[in-house]
Amino acid sequence: MTDTGTPVVFIHGLWLHATSWEPWIDHFRAAGYAPVAPGWPNEPATVEEARDNPDAVADIGIDDATDHYASIIAGLDRPPVIVGHSFGGLITEKLLGQGIGLAGVAIDPAQIKGVLPLPLAQLRAGLPALGNPANLHRAVSLTEKEFRFGFGNALSDEESAGLFRRWTIPSPARPLFQAAAANFVLHSQAKVDTHRADRGPLLLVSGTADHTVPDVVTRSTLKQYRDSTAVTELKQFEGRGHSLTIDSGWRDVADAVLGWLREHGV
Repeated sequence: MTDTGTPVVFIHGLWLHATSWEPWIDHFRAAGYAPVAPGWPNEPATVEEARDNPDAVADIGIDDATDHYASIIAGLDRPPVIVGHSFGGLITEKLLGQGIGLAGVAIDPAQIKGVLPLPLAQLRAGLPALGNPANLHRAVSLTEKEFRFGFGNALSDEESAGLFRRWTIPSPARPLFQAAAANFVLHSQAKVDTHRADRGPLLLVSGTADHTVPDVVTRSTLKQYRDSTAVTELKQFEGRGHSLTIDSGWRDVADAVLGWLREHGV
């Protein structure tokens, strides 16, 4: 592949490091794209460094991360495809709603303002951060048990534990508080321009067994775009959990994304 491939910017969510996109980067590069996976603001370069310095990302909010990625994209030679997971998916939606990016893929995206369903599983998955109001200004780590429930519930104990050891890092709790309160805050940072008609196509991806962003939440997100004439579609993966970008079935998801991009000429 040459550097003339369409850029792809991968955006991870909470509790995973940017390097968790490495298999996707190799896969997309082999398909002719020019992928990159920058970390969140102040995110250390490695999983080990991030674990050793959790305060580096404390208090980072949704707009901080969105502006960070917008600045990175502004430095590219042409508009990229933006692919985000979890809060990275919400950021993908925000950027696309701002007219940034050629197309967007939001995988298990965190709920945006206007999404009303709040399943019990989602509440439990968010408790490590939301359970203590003081966490608003902190970075929070998951235990292996918490990761198992929120990410690895559709996996074997062994695979979930392996992913936890390999990819998890402390993450800012502020975005979770912002998303949880979005429908009660007039100018919430979780608000997305879902009415824009001149944006690129958007694919929402959902795992039907996801605890952290349950399928009903992603389906409700799709409904928020009903007044836009821009392309917005949903792809569901039966029996997959929040780990679907990093577990042994990641390639199925990546191939579906590549197929969708080809269908839309991107």
